[in-house]
Amino acid sequence: MKLQRLIIGILLFTVIVSCQTVPAPIEDYSFARAAIEAARSVQAARHSPGYWHQAEEAYRKGRIYFEDRDFAKAKEQFVRARIAAERAENSARLIRQRTGDVL
Repeated sequence: MKLQRLIIGILLFTVIVSCQTVPAPIEDYSFARAAIEAARSVQAARHSPGYWHQAEEAYRKGRIYFEDRDFAKAKEQFVRARIAAERAENSARLIRQRTGDVL
């Protein structure tokens, strides 16, 4: 009887612990979106198309993973999108400054 209760207790504990999931990456989603908007505001698609494309693609994939509730992959893509968008923004600003284009 005690052995049976012990086994049931261990099984219940295992089920409860295994049900934990990765939390939704809301913060990373927001940072990626803000970085995309900042890059868009300086016309990064025109001045830095390589980084801009990387940012858009990673952001699109991140949103798909987020909707599918695969939060670990979504977070990874949102971080990639943020980094690429920041690089696109910086590159576009530098190019616009060198060419005398007004920001």
